[in-house]
Parts: sequence; structure tokens; C-alpha cells
Amino acid sequence: MDMLWNGWGDPARATPLPDTVTGLLRELLGVKPRDAAPLPLAEIDVPASPLDEAVRRALTAAVGGRADDVRTDAETRVRHTRGKSTPDLLLMRTGDVTDTPAAVILPDGHDEVLAVLETCAEHRLPVVPFGGGTSVVGGLVPGHRGAFVALDLRRMNRLLELDEVSRTARLQPGLRAPEAEALLAAHGYTLGHFPQSYEWATIGGFAATRSSGQASAGYGRFDEMVLGLTLATPEGTLVTGRAPRSAAGPDLRQLVLGSEGAFGVITSVTVRVRPVPEVRRYEGWRFASFDAGAAALRRLAQDGPRPTVLRLSDETETLIGLAQPDALGSSLDRQDAGCLAVVGFEGTEADTAHRREEAAAVLRESGGTFAGEEPGERWAHGRYSAPYLRDSLLDAGALAETLETATYWSRVPALYAAVRDALTGTLTDAGTPPLVMCHISHVYENGASLYFTVVSAQGDDAVAHWTRAKHAANEAILAAGGTITHHHGVGTDHRDWYVQEAGPLGIAALRAVKHSLDPAGVLSPGVLLPAD
Repeated sequence: MDMLWNGWGDPARATPLPDTVTGLLRELLGVKPRDAAPLPLAEIDVPASPLDEAVRRALTAAVGGRADDVRTDAETRVRHTRGKSTPDLLLMRTGDVTDTPAAVILPDGHDEVLAVLETCAEHRLPVVPFGGGTSVVGGLVPGHRGAFVALDLRRMNRLLELDEVSRTARLQPGLRAPEAEALLAAHGYTLGHFPQSYEWATIGGFAATRSSGQASAGYGRFDEMVLGLTLATPEGTLVTGRAPRSAAGPDLRQLVLGSEGAFGVITSVTVRVRPVPEVRRYEGWRFASFDAGAAALRRLAQDGPRPTVLRLSDETETLIGLAQPDALGSSLDRQDAGCLAVVGFEGTEADTAHRREEAAAVLRESGGTFAGEEPGERWAHGRYSAPYLRDSLLDAGALAETLETATYWSRVPALYAAVRDALTGTLTDAGTPPLVMCHISHVYENGASLYFTVVSAQGDDAVAHWTRAKHAANEAILAAGGTITHHHGVGTDHRDWYVQEAGPLGIAALRAVKHSLDPAGVLSPGVLLPAD
């Protein structure tokens, strides 16, 4: 099944907002109904592919002569246009196809990817890897105008090897996360990687963007799971990871992880796997304030016991009910909502019971009140539904978007305040402030990630309205000592701020790497690094 071309996920799962919520959007945020319905796919005027016939023949030869795997029809090209950020969706809903690829290429294996890249380099044709299409930072559009091709990796969807002694698996990049989990579960294993994009994102995308899953407190980030990988570049193949750890020079895995297609195309990853947990338990805890809850999370992250899932919503997010998206608005009549923490444990029965008991003592000592298993189980049930909620908000005429960052624990309060102020200051329209919500989404011994959700009126130009707010938030993040992205990636949206964060010498070093692997500059130009 293909993802909805101008929205998120499975169209059958889209549901309109309740009338009560729509009324509150009108009353509290000044949201106005849409001027027009989204343009249907059949009515979009897609220009003919500009792909040169000689290039088409060369690309067809690169994928083993399969003409059907060099696709230039309008629908396929539209379905590979942009990602899933709110600006992406707003543009798609108006029928804007200025960023549509000239062709979509479907290779089947490492050698075919190499051949495609060599062909693109020879003809100076930019190529952008395409996995699940879930980028929310402009990662699927080259930072230039002109013809390019999308390299769709869906055919590369195999479990290549499972080493049960070492507990490692080698996976191809086009595997969607649920497919990978099913293949591993058949042997009794799991990756334990469950980001909000889980249902649609791919293994290759996880590696290319340094993804972080909702159970990262227990399983770690995806880049921590990767033990080795294979990279196809226009100049040949790079293979890394002879052992789980090595002192043989700088770790080239870390150079590839997070490179977002700018250095090459990841064609396989070797990851550590773990046994499927015997039990999963999720529960809720309430704290009087965000500061009190953050202090409790910090204690667990630093001194243990470490839960598998550890999240904390601020007062606004808790009140609105966004911590449990399928229960939106359920807490609006509560006067004691405070801040909701979701705490989850996975593993053996004995280990889970022990960690729950020890963690509960820490949470109580930190001022937490046990809220039972229902809040945690509701979160687990609705954990992938927030993007569908965003679509419903857009349908109702609201502007809804997210952004994230991370910093050290000592800087969390200042970063939290700075980003909230930046968003509120730029999105206040005609005296009506936006709704700005936040939660701590990932925790570490030394710091945490902050994930913000914003809902406001769209204004006269919704894309420009959000772009101003996003730029202000980016500036606030760097000024407050945060990183420009924790897990969404750089893409083109964060690129200019990433340049500031990395510094001139760091960017020069990365440019040198790109020139070595991609001297023609055809790999995702303008993504991650400014185009030369």
C-alpha cells in the first residue's frame, strides 16, 4: 500500500475532528474554515517528464533492463514529491508539483544502485534516495531547481542474514519497520525501534537520519543499534563494521549514519537485535509541574533503574490530551491534570517487575503520583496516531506542526522557555496566541530531547506563517545551547542552522568527504550541506 500522497499514512484511518474540538479551534485560536478542498490527484496538472531519452535508456540498463522500473508516469512522480512536513502537505493540497522528480527508479540490489549512481554522475543528474517518504525536514527535495530522479528502495526489502550467536541481523534499506519486525519476530527477535513514523519509515531511512524510537530509553537510538553498513556511491562501495567496536581509526559508520543521502545510498545495515520481550507494561504518573517531572526523569536516566519508555508531557500537552492522541480533549475539564509521564517496561517477567518496583520508589520520592496503567496503555494504543491528527487539524483549517531539539539537563529549562517564546511571538495572529505544547521524548544520562507541537490559525499564507515561526525557533534553539535536530534530521529545512552548529571547519571537512565520494555532486544536492 502507498502512503496518502497529500497526507499521512492510510487514508482509511483518517477521521474528522469532533465538533467540540473544531469549535474550540474557532473560539480559542481564531481558526477559520478552509477556503477550498484539497485538489484531487486526478486534477493535478503534472508536466511531462523532462528526462532525456538517452538517459532513460541508460537508467533502464542500470536496473537490469527492466523498463517498468524507470517510471515517469504522473501519479508515481507525484507520490514521490516532497515529504510529510506541514509545508509539504499544504503545497501538495494546492496541487503544487514544482518539486516533482523527473523519474522514479526502483533498483533491486546493491549492484543496481551502484549502476544507477554511476549513470546519474555521468549525466550530471541529481538523485535523491526515497524510503518511506516520511521526511519532515525537506530531505526529499534537492536544494536546487531542475530535473532529478527519486531512487525508491522498496524492492530491497529482505532480511539478508541472521546471526543468532552474535544476535545481529543484516537488513536491506527498503524494509519498512513493520516488515523488519515481522521477519525478526519469526525468529524470536526485535529491533525495539518504534518511532512515530514506524508504520511507514524504512530501515535505510532510520540509519540515514539517526532516527530515535519511542523506546530509546531501553533499546537505544537506531545509530546505536547499527554495527555495520554498506554504502553505494558514484565512486564505488564503502563497507564498515568488522566488529562491534574497534580502535582502527575514526569510525566510518558514524560518518555515514546521519548523512541523509548526501554521501551515498545505504544498501544494507547490520544491526543488533534482542529477544522479543516476554511482557510489556506501560503506566502513567502525574507531577505537579514540568520542572518536577523533568527532575524525576533525570533521576531515572542518571541513577536508574532505566525504564524502556520514559516520556513527560508539559502542562498544556497534558491538559489538551495530546499525550494520548486518540483521547484528544479528554482532560479539558480536569483541574488537576498537572503533567503526565508515560513510563514503560519491556523484558522478562522478573526483570520488568523489579524495574517497575524500583522506578516507582524513585518517582514517588520525586513527587509523582501513580495514575494507573490506563494512561500508559492508551498512549501505547495511540502512539502512531498523531500524524493523522495533524491531517485532521489541517482539514479543519488549523496550522499544526512539530519540531524537536535536545540539550544537556542543566539547559533544559532555558531551552524550553526560549522555543516556546519564539513560537508564541511569531505565531500570534490578530492578538490570538498559538497553542504550544511540549514533551520530553528521549532521555539520556546527560540530557534530554524536547519535542514541541504547535497549533494555530493559518494566517493569510500558511506556509510563510510557519516558515517565519520555524526560523525563529531555530535561532532560539542555537542561542539557548540546543542542537538543531535530535531525530528528525537536517534535510534542507535545518541545513543553514546545521552549518552554524558544525562551524566552518566542520563543514569544510564534510565537503571534502562528499567530494571524495560524490565528485559530480549528484547525491541529494543541498540536503545536509549547501550546494557548491
